[in-house]
Amino acid sequence: MNIFFLHQNFPGQFAHLAPALAARGHKVLALTTRVDKAQTWRGVQIAPYRFAPPKDQVCHPWMNTMNQAVHRGAAVYRAGLEVRQKGIEPDLIVAHSGWGEALYLRDLWPDVPIGVFAEFFYLSEGGDIDFDPEFSVQREMGRGARVRMKNLAMRLQMETADAAISPTRWQADAHPPELRSKISVIHDGIDTDTIRPDPAAVLSLEGVGRWSRDDEVITFVNRNLEPYRGFHIFMRALPELLRRRPRAHVILVGGDGVSYGTAAPGGKSWKQIFVDEVRPQISDADWARVHFPGRIGRADFDALLQVSRCHVYLTYPFVVSWSLLEAMSAGCAVVASDTPPVREMVEDGRTGLTFDFFDGAAMVERVCAVLDDPALAARLGAAARAHVIERYDLARVCLPAQFEWVARLAEAR
Repeated sequence: MNIFFLHQNFPGQFAHLAPALAARGHKVLALTTRVDKAQTWRGVQIAPYRFAPPKDQVCHPWMNTMNQAVHRGAAVYRAGLEVRQKGIEPDLIVAHSGWGEALYLRDLWPDVPIGVFAEFFYLSEGGDIDFDPEFSVQREMGRGARVRMKNLAMRLQMETADAAISPTRWQADAHPPELRSKISVIHDGIDTDTIRPDPAAVLSLEGVGRWSRDDEVITFVNRNLEPYRGFHIFMRALPELLRRRPRAHVILVGGDGVSYGTAAPGGKSWKQIFVDEVRPQISDADWARVHFPGRIGRADFDALLQVSRCHVYLTYPFVVSWSLLEAMSAGCAVVASDTPPVREMVEDGRTGLTFDFFDGAAMVERVCAVLDDPALAARLGAAARAHVIERYDLARVCLPAQFEWVARLAEAR
């Protein structure tokens, strides 16, 4: 089959599926704005499409997301016309619905099966919006109306698609019933054969430090260090954590940008804001045990998880990071926030320990419980890895399920 993938930051969630389909003999083409020129990656032909965000347009603030989606969908429509002029026609299309890329695919290819990756449907209550009072917009007028408009582009894409896929049940269940019926719950997959425990692992970061399993290492990972992933909660608990663990090294991996939510005020990064807040409470000697290596490469990241004695993970009710399941796959003892999406992966007392998102003191207690009891840490880590292998293993669980989903989608029309 000729299979088209659409993702503005390809490969994204299709990093395993697209090349696996190419390896099975399908012709796989990906359209994206991530590259400037055509290229081949792991058997996938990647072609760029051009998109410029709309500027100087007057529209209602509630329409901003939809306006962006319309422009991006139109850009993909133009790219699709160019593809058709070259005589290339898809037998199947899979698109991420988050940015509007699939809005007009049905106009181009009315009889081609279309599947969408349904990552997140915003909730006016019970989700990320207004979860954290510190960063909430108080008494926002028309919040429900604004959120419905924010979801509009995703809803339109879901309505014209033949099927959808979501990585977790919590994400799928956030969609309204008429859309939920189209969604299959299949995770992207974790490579448990590669991301596995290694007692001999060593993490060496130039200019930062070198650690092994002989060291007491506490890890915290975000794509970007920001409130959506509980960075502020962790940092405010850090002075007490360092006091309680005088030999521990705390490694916080992540960038200074913004992945979710709003940018930090005053032109600063969220990292700098919360470092400035807590630094006066921490001695120079203790601060020397806190490390910010920024973003690190894959091999170093795997080693980070393998040397970690305790991995701390927090998130708003939002999409769960791959890093949580990767830490579990590496056999880490996980201490995580007791938020709805996390409960799908971490069962308190069995595959990790949980705490109320806003209770930094409880987080410290849970971390200390793990570090003070090697038998508990070993039991939690082993159970966490077994859980990931059983439900999220890439080669034996998720890819086979994704292949079945693609096969069903191909028969949709």
